[in-house]
Amino acid sequence: MKKTAITKIGPSKIIQLYFPVTNFHAIVVIDNTALGPSMGGVRVSPSVTVEEVKRLARTMTLKTSVSGLPHGGGKAGIIADPQDPKKELYFRIFAQAIKDLHEYIPGPDMGSNEECMAWIHDEIGRVAGLPEEIGGLPLDKLGATGFGLAECAEVACPYANIELKGAKVAIQGFGSVGKAAAKFLSEKGAIVVAASDTKGVICNSDGLDIKELLGVKEEKGSVMHYKKGTVKNCEEIFSTPCDILIPAATPDAISKDNVNNIKARLILQGANIPATMDAEEALHKKGILSVPDFIANAGGVIMAAMEYAKKSEKEAFDAISERIKKNTKLILEKTFKENILGAPKSRRLFGAPLPRQAAEVIAKERILKAMTYKRVL
Repeated sequence: MKKTAITKIGPSKIIQLYFPVTNFHAIVVIDNTALGPSMGGVRVSPSVTVEEVKRLARTMTLKTSVSGLPHGGGKAGIIADPQDPKKELYFRIFAQAIKDLHEYIPGPDMGSNEECMAWIHDEIGRVAGLPEEIGGLPLDKLGATGFGLAECAEVACPYANIELKGAKVAIQGFGSVGKAAAKFLSEKGAIVVAASDTKGVICNSDGLDIKELLGVKEEKGSVMHYKKGTVKNCEEIFSTPCDILIPAATPDAISKDNVNNIKARLILQGANIPATMDAEEALHKKGILSVPDFIANAGGVIMAAMEYAKKSEKEAFDAISERIKKNTKLILEKTFKENILGAPKSRRLFGAPLPRQAAEVIAKERILKAMTYKRVL
């Protein structure tokens, strides 16, 4: 029987979970499982929506594919305040609700952490991103995503005519990803000149002392308590003069409202879906190179997959470095292939495909091929 050509890759399931007695409401989206069971974090936010979870699940599908992992993409959202005292109860209800949903493997995400994954593990055993005490490779403690961003920067900087050593970096969202990115980038010689959290921005054009800033954030909860810099409001992080901007917080943080304020030459997407599509197009037209989320921030899911496969910490870090560097080079070469004017340092973005478009072609090729092997009912 002749098969119809496959063009759509998902989503395959959108599930709403309710438990009215405790006011529990969650969403699970399984986008695609052609490459294996879906993997993706559990986001906890009072404002998370079905549409947001769908977009995040698609990002995970592309991320696992381009990273060469035996997994598809999925995502979950628990509609609650991450500080809710009933958080453990919510996670245990969530775990029981997905007990038989074997095609989804949860992991940590915004609003959740290794402790939350331990609660899921205690209930059903199927989870990634566990605390090290029970055999996990703790993604946040080890800084997997931030490490991957620094490896990505090493490859991407030459394409944006930036020398990484001495490059000025601004980080929007000084949480687990932002903190690790600051640490690993500073070790490569970059200078972090601005960092933000929900309280505001701290900046110093001569550079922030990363060790001290990390200590302040840990001890007092906000970068605002760091004394050797200028305080600004949250939105001003995007207008900070810098070479590299890392959005590492909420979805759609870069939009048509602030995209024209951005002065960076390179954006490494530390968060998932941190920019709207029209903002990415505007950045492209301005000649600002933006490495998409599912390339730049894949370190977390790569480590989660390594943990799930019972690999060691060293094997996980080696896999992150090798795969992110390879994929960054692959998609940037594809982006610039037909748009090289003169010497390598004269590369321009105008007329080239968006890096996201180039990356999606590569990611979808593997998924679509795998889908042809599936039985059609």
